[in-house]
Amino acid sequence: MGIIKVENIRVFAHHGCLPEETKIGSDYRVDLEVKANLKTPANTDELNDTVDYVFLNKVVIEEMAKPSKLLETVAQRILYRFFKEDQLISKATVSVSKINPPIGGDVEMVTIKMTQKRKNNSK
Repeated sequence: MGIIKVENIRVFAHHGCLPEETKIGSDYRVDLEVKANLKTPANTDELNDTVDYVFLNKVVIEEMAKPSKLLETVAQRILYRFFKEDQLISKATVSVSKINPPIGGDVEMVTIKMTQKRKNNSK
């Protein structure tokens, strides 16, 4: 097993519970960590044998473009797509941070972090 991290994906998106948040938009940061078997690609040197971080970034960009009230909803959509579209991923953690959130204080960012494991399909 091994871990692939994609850190500090910067995205401008339109998430939030307040109407002005979804209208104006704001800056977000997304961090990913996926667990997969990296021994095979280490030996074959083939992209098809590993989790492609271009794919991971693409999913984040696409899902962040869909407005949601909650960051938890966005993170869950990202996780769902990871497991649906890449069978090599055994575990994934997604952190979504809202930069300078409008919460009435001097706060750099708020972050939600969600982790999911692949369900065992054995019967």
